[in-house]
Amino acid sequence: MNILAVGSAFVLCAGLAVAQEPKVLKGNAVTESNLIEALTPPKFQTRSIRVTKDEPVKAPSASLLITFQTNSTTLTDESKSALDVVARALAKDQLATYSFIVEGHADPRGGHEHNLHLSQGRADTVREYLVSKHGLKEARLKAVGKGDAEPLNAKDPAAPENRRVTFVTVTP
Repeated sequence: MNILAVGSAFVLCAGLAVAQEPKVLKGNAVTESNLIEALTPPKFQTRSIRVTKDEPVKAPSASLLITFQTNSTTLTDESKSALDVVARALAKDQLATYSFIVEGHADPRGGHEHNLHLSQGRADTVREYLVSKHGLKEARLKAVGKGDAEPLNAKDPAAPENRRVTFVTVTP
């Protein structure tokens, strides 16, 4: 094996270990291509090189700013439009064979137990919308409420990005 190939493999693996700043897709950024790119698992090909890491590889995910009526599980019209784009992306060949976890997230206002219940209801609402409106199979989507446990913006707990829905690709 030549040195260039080994060096390239090291650079590729080192690049994977770099943590990227989480990004929340909203507005015009919610596109089929952005969702497909974010949710498609990488395809690794190696030739007798086994790469091991101390940390497990994170599953592909896409966080979206999906808004609801205040303190409810009722989707806004803007969020329904964004979920229509999500449904089209999940139906594309690149994602059609995968299942997804639909995570509901909340900011810390309202108390921890209330936020767990609210975020679960919102994740359920998103799942139900995708199943009933777009015919996605129920078995492909699992709704999970995360409450306020995983803020993206810890400096501003009430920031909109802390109230989000994240789609996580389930990989074997």
